[in-house]
Amino acid sequence: MCSESDQLHILLFPLMAQGHMLPLLDIAKLFAARGVKATIITTPVNATRLTKSIQTSQDLSTQINLKIIKFPSQEAGLPEGLENLDMVSDQQIHSKFFEALSLLQEPLEKAIEELCPHGLVSDIFFPWTTDVASKYGIPRIIFHGTSFINMCCMANIEQHQPHKTVSSDTEPFILPGLPDSLKFTKLQLPDRYRLQSPPFMERLLGSAKEVEKRSYGVIVNSFYELESGYADYYRKVLGRKAWHIGPVSLCNRNLEEKAHRGREASISKHECLKWLDAKKPNSVLNVCFGTVTKFSDSQLHEIAIGLEASKQNFIWVVRKDKNEEESEEKWLPEGYEKRMEGKGLIIRGWAPQILILDHEAIGGFITHCGWNSTLEGVSAGLPMVTWPIFADQFFNEKLITDVLKIGVSVGAQKWIRLVGDYVSSEKIEKAVKEIMVGEKAVEMGIRAKKIGEIAKRAIEEGGSSYNDLGVLIEELKARRA
Repeated sequence: MCSESDQLHILLFPLMAQGHMLPLLDIAKLFAARGVKATIITTPVNATRLTKSIQTSQDLSTQINLKIIKFPSQEAGLPEGLENLDMVSDQQIHSKFFEALSLLQEPLEKAIEELCPHGLVSDIFFPWTTDVASKYGIPRIIFHGTSFINMCCMANIEQHQPHKTVSSDTEPFILPGLPDSLKFTKLQLPDRYRLQSPPFMERLLGSAKEVEKRSYGVIVNSFYELESGYADYYRKVLGRKAWHIGPVSLCNRNLEEKAHRGREASISKHECLKWLDAKKPNSVLNVCFGTVTKFSDSQLHEIAIGLEASKQNFIWVVRKDKNEEESEEKWLPEGYEKRMEGKGLIIRGWAPQILILDHEAIGGFITHCGWNSTLEGVSAGLPMVTWPIFADQFFNEKLITDVLKIGVSVGAQKWIRLVGDYVSSEKIEKAVKEIMVGEKAVEMGIRAKKIGEIAKRAIEEGGSSYNDLGVLIEELKARRA
């Protein structure tokens, strides 16, 4: 039997992928800062990644606990130790990984019986947790890891099917009834609207959609002022319950928290800051495409040429697997790093992104429009070059370019899982210059800075996100009483 405790206790259960674990860790910190006990459920390999981040938040570490459960690698036919989606490159293993997630149900139930929480915040990719939470009489809150604009666009497409009214993959159509006139083509929509998606993903997404109506609501890593029209559309037009509590990454306030957020960086914070400190304010472009994008050597080569031609200082984070690092780097033009010495810094692997984006030398950001990166760019007050690859990224791009007008598109036209559309060096050069040089760049920079200031105020006491989290906490306390 559970003993009654005055302190509200929330379990948080992220998908084992960096882009899902990091924001849920930040959400745990936000709960803990408001006096809520937070326990993150994870697996042994992922626990080591989270521990360091928790330890750097000394004042909160007593309130944030980890509950480690075994990942069912053997039962799912996965290699031992493969417990994180970022470690997967093969499509077949990718499918097996997602199929393995439902095997976590029994260990989760045991954890709930042992810990007696008052609520469960779990990832969209764990739809079965709605029934588990219901079994134990606690609310399940969905963590979607995406934007209001994406959730509204997806619901709109499901409801109105506007992509079925066009005669070709490249003919533009507008999503009806949204706060802005947003144009898309079929090529920019997730592949399930054009091709046959892997059956496991269809089942998973179908289940997630079905249980959304039965769950308690959705936590959104966003702030009201950023996408107010879409927050209102989601809650009032679609009638869904949601709390905006972001940008959650802003809870990482000191240097150590920013440097140790996520995996071990491939560059020391001192080396990184020393390089940036030598540059003038707003003179460096940050280039990063997240943790899962896999560009071909020829695309990386085009990026290298485009960056050099733009004549801008840059930090470029290139994701490379270990076996690829050991082979010859065919993607780099001959003598490139020597030519770029002092002008361009290439980081292979993981970089402390928040630390970099917050530095005064950074003046722009090339991003794949993953929601975490988009929000981090917004919070840092930076104009962006948008280069969506897949997932929710084409919808997030529209928020930056069409709604907020703080970015320019590099011209990617096709949604292609992991690898994205091919973009030429000329397009890259042109887009970089648009956000870094000239009158238009200055105007975009002013707008972006204002939005960055609003983002910071949103999570402070009395801010829109601070208040919405307070509303959620009070609701959970009232349910428990």
